[in-house]
Amino acid sequence: MTLIENAARSLCRIHGDSEDDRATGAPRWMAYLPHVLAVIEALHDPNAAMREAGSEIIRHVGEDESDIGHQSDAGNVWRFMMDALHQDARQIQAEAADIMRVDE
Repeated sequence: MTLIENAARSLCRIHGDSEDDRATGAPRWMAYLPHVLAVIEALHDPNAAMREAGSEIIRHVGEDESDIGHQSDAGNVWRFMMDALHQDARQIQAEAADIMRVDE
């Protein structure tokens, strides 16, 4: 399963839809692809915190490293960058929760 399909299926589940329901011909999760693609486009460029997190691993990459090593480094960069993105999301969620408490 691709990351895009996984994301579309996740959105489908969040909305309470059956992922593989074919009432419209195609599996229901495919209806969420435009939403996933919009999010991917919005997340295309990493923010400063993500770039800094990713740069930590790049500083240690050497030319004599094996292909498997470079692939591992690339995976680590992505994970570090996504960790920074998740930290941003947690901060936004906390701020939103604070705002909602004030509004109650």
